[in-house]
Amino acid sequence: MRNALRNRQVELRLFIVLAAMCLGLSLATDTFFTLGNLTSLLNNNAVNIIWAVGLLVVLIGGGIDISFAVASSVVQFVAAKLLVGIGGGNWALGFLICGTLGVALGLLNAALIHGFRITSIIVTIATFNVFFGLLMFLSGGRSIYDLPEWWIDRVAIFRSQAAEGPAAELTLAVAVMAVCVAATWILIRRLNLGRQLYAFGDNPEGARRAGVNIAAMQALAFGWCGLMTGIAALMQVSIVQEVVPNALSGRELQVLSAVVLGGARLGGGKGTISGCILGVLFVAVTQNGLNLMGVSPFAFQMIIGAAILVAISTSNMQFGTLVGFGHRGQK
Repeated sequence: MRNALRNRQVELRLFIVLAAMCLGLSLATDTFFTLGNLTSLLNNNAVNIIWAVGLLVVLIGGGIDISFAVASSVVQFVAAKLLVGIGGGNWALGFLICGTLGVALGLLNAALIHGFRITSIIVTIATFNVFFGLLMFLSGGRSIYDLPEWWIDRVAIFRSQAAEGPAAELTLAVAVMAVCVAATWILIRRLNLGRQLYAFGDNPEGARRAGVNIAAMQALAFGWCGLMTGIAALMQVSIVQEVVPNALSGRELQVLSAVVLGGARLGGGKGTISGCILGVLFVAVTQNGLNLMGVSPFAFQMIIGAAILVAISTSNMQFGTLVGFGHRGQK
């Protein structure tokens, strides 16, 4: 029991805080704990979770990527031009094009990092600016509304019509998000590549001496993040039904904050799917709750920043110590 608490202390703390927040918001507002609001929370944050599990793989491997949101914007724009140019396409072609474009941009980051031996955050700051500048130059900042019908038709996987008000529904993005989460969990927890990635992130030199291919690990981490970037781009257009070149810029720090809050270590070698999802949900519930209570949106950034500082500063504390029994009986 104590070993389980020590291994999952970050997730357990975050779960308790999140549960307390949900209870408090349920009592403070009459709209939070409704089917419509809960399904809206999942729909609105499906793209963030897809991004988050991709970023988690990069962080486990000891890297940092802040270019993924802008890369999604690039994928949206290029995919829209390609699909319209070939007459529309379909979902299968959309996944293929967006996934391929995303992987290509991710592998570009990996190639620059490995080839020039540059810190990942420096490379992704550079590619962030290159991607964004090139996108705005080519698009002229203009949105694309003329998209294939299959892409902008709202696909609901669950719908419940309330007696009053709009229907509560879960969209296709939530189903795709669940598949991305499951695939990432299999990668990092069930495949030998995942174990190598943890080892590489925790001790790169030791992993290299043990025979782990550094280039392959970097390609895996950033390539997987790129794949999630491409899929997120496809789902984002499905949700908002348009391509807006600068709409996603700025969301990368929110997602990075959520993943770190969920226990992923910036130095690499640590991070879980459950913690990652809890981190995104914590950020989402905080923002949703503040909106429902009419609190200034500036308070959101302050609360998230404080929460991250607390999470990082207490990351080495045992959960049992916090509740009063952590070291009892230990020699």
